[in-house]
Amino acid sequence: MHESNSFSSVQALRDKARELIACGPVTANYEGDTEKTIALLQTVIASELVCVLRYTVHAITVQGLTSKSIAAEFAEHADSERRHMLAVATRIDQLGGTPNLDPEGLTDRAATEYGTAKTIVDMVTDNLVAERLVIEHYRELIRYFGDKDPTTRVLLEGILSDEEEHATDMHDLLVAHQGQPYLTA
Repeated sequence: MHESNSFSSVQALRDKARELIACGPVTANYEGDTEKTIALLQTVIASELVCVLRYTVHAITVQGLTSKSIAAEFAEHADSERRHMLAVATRIDQLGGTPNLDPEGLTDRAATEYGTAKTIVDMVTDNLVAERLVIEHYRELIRYFGDKDPTTRVLLEGILSDEEEHATDMHDLLVAHQGQPYLTA
């Protein structure tokens, strides 16, 4: 008994792949809008770069009794944000775009802010606010991409998981330095 399905034959897939080779990795059944996807991912790159810079300056300038351990935490987060930025830049390249790493206008393109914190509590607070902001932003993007672009969705889901961990770390540091939970929801 022959079962009917909607899958293309292997030969048809081979023929189409050869015919449209100039399109690179974006195949005919890609359901997303590549231009809009690239534009949205450019904001992710800018946000991640701002986070790299903020965490880095905090790692360098943090002072106080616990500054060495907090500086190490900030540096670890800066490295993580850099990996996120590189992964998103790679995705933009896969879609045929050029990642925008130009420092000019970086803060205008980013969802997050750089900040001017000087104290440990202010640094941790700025970072927690930024993490909460990108968590919401990535959730919106994940819903937008849905099944239209599963590769981008899965990439952002992985980054979201890291950002939620970062938010937990910042919240825990805030509690440790203030003695009470800062956020209730």
